[in-house]
Amino acid sequence: MHLYPFKAIYPNLDLIASPDTFFANVRVEYPTYRKHGFFRECKDESLYIYRIVDPSRNYTGIVACASIHDYLNGMIKRHEYTLPPKEQQQTELLLARKAVVKPVLLTYHPVEAIYAFSEDLILSQKPFFEIYFEADKQLHQFWNVADPNQIFLLKALFEQYVPTAYIADGHHRTSTLAHMYEISKGTDREAAFDRILCAFFPSSELEIMDFNRVVEGLEDISFTTFMAQLSQIMDIEVLNKPSRPREKHEMVMFINQEWFRLRWRRRLMESFQGDEVLLDVQMLNELILEKILGISDVRTDERVKYIEGRQGIKGVSERVGKDINRVGFFLYPVSMDDFMRIADDDQVLPPKSTYFEPRMRNGVLVQGI
Repeated sequence: MHLYPFKAIYPNLDLIASPDTFFANVRVEYPTYRKHGFFRECKDESLYIYRIVDPSRNYTGIVACASIHDYLNGMIKRHEYTLPPKEQQQTELLLARKAVVKPVLLTYHPVEAIYAFSEDLILSQKPFFEIYFEADKQLHQFWNVADPNQIFLLKALFEQYVPTAYIADGHHRTSTLAHMYEISKGTDREAAFDRILCAFFPSSELEIMDFNRVVEGLEDISFTTFMAQLSQIMDIEVLNKPSRPREKHEMVMFINQEWFRLRWRRRLMESFQGDEVLLDVQMLNELILEKILGISDVRTDERVKYIEGRQGIKGVSERVGKDINRVGFFLYPVSMDDFMRIADDDQVLPPKSTYFEPRMRNGVLVQGI
């Protein structure tokens, strides 16, 4: 993996009284904020150590530019399809801002030497700057790596030990940059799009949370019929209280103000023995949403709503409410091994299968184009 330092544009914290409010608006307001002095630009090219201090744990990664060729050549691997309307939106935002305001989140297999480099630098220097977000109780800290010898070492470590990285968040931003690079070849704009602003977090520093579903529009099937068809493929256990899945191949369902634990029937699981990776979300889409509820394309069908795991049981149960024509499904999180294996095989996950923590903010570190 090829890393490149860049001249970062960073927030002028002297002018920002409420980080939660300011950074929530950067995605749209960046050009105005930049014009009026809310951002500064570094004189020198640097790499950055990035630490997010959360109430439950710390997450440490590295912000740098990656080569667009590493993406085009398959060294940066994707795991989901992109949608043309979203790519169009990203193109318009990129050209309007003349900047990338949020790094693409990449993960990779942990490397002890890179971890040691980051920890040594954090212990030896004060942060370049830091931002506290009151709503999430998170402190975001940055240390700049500006010394040429340190930059050389970190670049060498990635080239030697990180042959592959995986997109955790930012597929549309990456594909948009790749498209802009392709159409700019041979022009004076080519160099503006040959780098991707990335945040590299080893897989040990990321968490994959569940991504749950609320399905609307069950008017065409009765509760009794639905449960009868479901029992053909799943063992169903009534729960006395709200719960979440305890392990892979188990789901929890909330429907008609009742809670159920679901497990795929053994004979069904045996029929999938040849599959290297068997995901609950894929089976849910094919065997329940499509075959029982008639939802053939979860990417476009508006009856399927996605609720990220951080919203918890409350987020799904409130969305379902007392509506007898809605059902909520809680899924066990996809494992990091399954996520990487699917990407390595050039396969894709179903939409909204993973929700990665930590979440980065727009505008905390910006790359001009």
